[in-house]
Amino acid sequence: QVQLVESGGGLVQAGGSLRLSCAASGTHNIFRIESMGWYRQAPGKQRELVAAITSGANTNFADFVKGRFTISRDNANNTMWMQMNSLKLEDTAVYYCNYKVLQRDLLRYDYWGQGTQVTVSS
Repeated sequence: QVQLVESGGGLVQAGGSLRLSCAASGTHNIFRIESMGWYRQAPGKQRELVAAITSGANTNFADFVKGRFTISRDNANNTMWMQMNSLKLEDTAVYYCNYKVLQRDLLRYDYWGQGTQVTVSS
């Protein structure tokens, strides 16, 4: 069973930066992580995609973070990062990492981390 753990959240002033990390354990049954992504959920709102990166390093960003956030991954260590710059008050949310996994049994699974809080203050 794959487990994801996020880290790097916290309290930051508007305009500041944070770097989120997502590390995976229990990965012995993974054939390929097809996509890694970051989602966020603010109070009273639905969870939304922030950024994603494929195994081939193709990236996709939500319009509201383009030019401010970057995403990267280490395929060898099943780790992902998101650098968040020029943070805004509206970036305040719980951030979740998500791995879309093709396992050795050729079935696909979605795994989620427990979330890390990002709070941007004025």
